Amino acid sequence: MNAPLPTLSDLVVERVGFGIFVLDRQMNVLMWNRFMHDHSGLSAQQVVGKSIFASFPELPRVWLTRKLESVFQLGSFAFSSWEQRPYLFKFDHDRPITGGVDFMQQDCTFMPIMREREVEAVCVTVSDVTHVSIMQREREEAVAKLQEYADRDGLTGIANRRYFEARLRDEYTRWQRYGGDLSILLFDLDHFKKINDRYGHETGDRVLKSFADIARSVLGPDALLARIGGEEFAALLPGHDSFRAKEAGEALVVAFGGTTTLSVNGLGVEATVSVGLAQSASSASALVDLLAAADQALYRAKSLGGNRLVLAHADAASAAA
Repeated sequence: MNAPLPTLSDLVVERVGFGIFVLDRQMNVLMWNRFMHDHSGLSAQQVVGKSIFASFPELPRVWLTRKLESVFQLGSFAFSSWEQRPYLFKFDHDRPITGGVDFMQQDCTFMPIMREREVEAVCVTVSDVTHVSIMQREREEAVAKLQEYADRDGLTGIANRRYFEARLRDEYTRWQRYGGDLSILLFDLDHFKKINDRYGHETGDRVLKSFADIARSVLGPDALLARIGGEEFAALLPGHDSFRAKEAGEALVVAFGGTTTLSVNGLGVEATVSVGLAQSASSASALVDLLAAADQALYRAKSLGGNRLVLAHADAASAAA
């Protein structure tokens, strides 16, 4: 009755849906199942009795030796996840190439084979978890994309108020700790209500998008540009003193001002912007003071007729050319 059991065990090992191989302490292969044969292209006859590194020189020798030695010394199981090391063997996978992985993603288990109290060999299992890894990566990408959308203004694609305020707090705290320069620009499109009333909200949206595009181009990648209200925008400029920030703000006034040409029934829509500038090193002792100083400078720019930049606590305004 018990005679067929070894044959049945051998059959299970050969046909199971994951890789199984056994190594002795000298890293020689003692057993190699069908899964390993099918995915490596090397049969048991070609691998058994030889060092695993002779058949697979590309294996991570130092890492694998250390992993196996810990099992031989401690006599306990060990595990390696694809999240820690994506694969042990460079096996092909059967998933679409759009999944973004080059080789089969693998979980590996290292199990001691005992004789009395001594570890005689280590049985290693290799599980194909490519599908799991692709699904998790897709979930992570989806979450990252949702987070990005949560931080962006839906109309212009730039940062929204929530994200801007969070970054402003972080940068202000960094400035308090390490010093340096930190400037903030507040923008308000002049007479924007008249544009909406005369040409409609669709045209107004086009003006807002146009401003965001021009501002991104003029201010450059170092600036964090955000839409903080209807026609209100802000830019955070870490590392910019008031002179550099003033230059950038005035360049934007010039670039956007005059006539922003948008074809509406053959007419060009005139749109200009007012700017308030405050600089942390000289304008504020607290974040609320910095924002208030920039807001007051913006109010002064608007009261002077717009299409200009005003520096907080400065008597002179910079009019656009």
